[in-house]
Amino acid sequence: MTFEHQGLLFESEGRFHDTALERLRSALGGGAHAALAVSGARAAALVGALSPAEGARVHVLDRDGLYEAPGRTLAALHRLTLTHEPVALVAEPPPPSGSGTETREWLRLESVLCTALAPLSLRLLCAYDGRVLGPRARAAVRATHPALVGPGGPGPNPGYLGTAAFGALPAVPDPLPAGGPVHRLEIGMSLPRLRRELTALCESLDLARHRADSLVVAVNELAANVLEHGAGKGSVSLWRGPDRWVCDVFDEHGGLADPLAGYRPADSMRPRGYGLWITRQSCDFLEISGDGGGSTVRLHFVDGLGGLSP
Repeated sequence: MTFEHQGLLFESEGRFHDTALERLRSALGGGAHAALAVSGARAAALVGALSPAEGARVHVLDRDGLYEAPGRTLAALHRLTLTHEPVALVAEPPPPSGSGTETREWLRLESVLCTALAPLSLRLLCAYDGRVLGPRARAAVRATHPALVGPGGPGPNPGYLGTAAFGALPAVPDPLPAGGPVHRLEIGMSLPRLRRELTALCESLDLARHRADSLVVAVNELAANVLEHGAGKGSVSLWRGPDRWVCDVFDEHGGLADPLAGYRPADSMRPRGYGLWITRQSCDFLEISGDGGGSTVRLHFVDGLGGLSP
């Protein structure tokens, strides 16, 4: 088994239940590690429909925990498969509702999975409740899944666009109002000095220790990229948004032109990609934007995610 990424748009609970149950039984019968990451009621109904012996073999994951933040979701899928492969996973990703940063980043994750997880023995079925999705959301599901499961089983999806669907580089990040002053630090040649200054700034702003640690790790990786692969100078801006802390790391060179950078575990073979792979796991959402005048990586630390408090 190699990586398979399939989408299911269901219009009734019965359709979801029958499709997911068939997938679980097929996995158990074929010797694969069967896993579920769906809402609690749906997971209980599916496990209850299996025999006790079969149900005991299903790995029930915390759906909200798995889909907490895109970078951590990708890392979790990677770990799950490397630990248990081959794996068959039935999951409910966050529904693509709205057009903001968070929806776009979840869709970017879906669009890059075929590249990111290509070598792994994972059969992933992403289930979406079509009853709550509008036309644009349905189109997004079709654009990010190379196969769709119909009444007769999975089949090729002619609407699949892959990374072309959500891989365009915006010139600037999404607008987000500041709820207070913007604190700015310069990226110089000393990363230890930048870490000390940022740690002191976080302490002065009363950020929780674990949140500050994650922010310093993420900024350190990005600043290293600026020094090693970018202009060699830039800036860090930290400010309070409506429901999150936001940190912009600006590189005057503007060489970072791939909004999907860091979503591919294969990037770990290259220093720049590995830093962004770590950064995406350290923050909740990450935006990459820019043009010839520079590039900006915006880090979002959302209130309540990752067990973090403001």
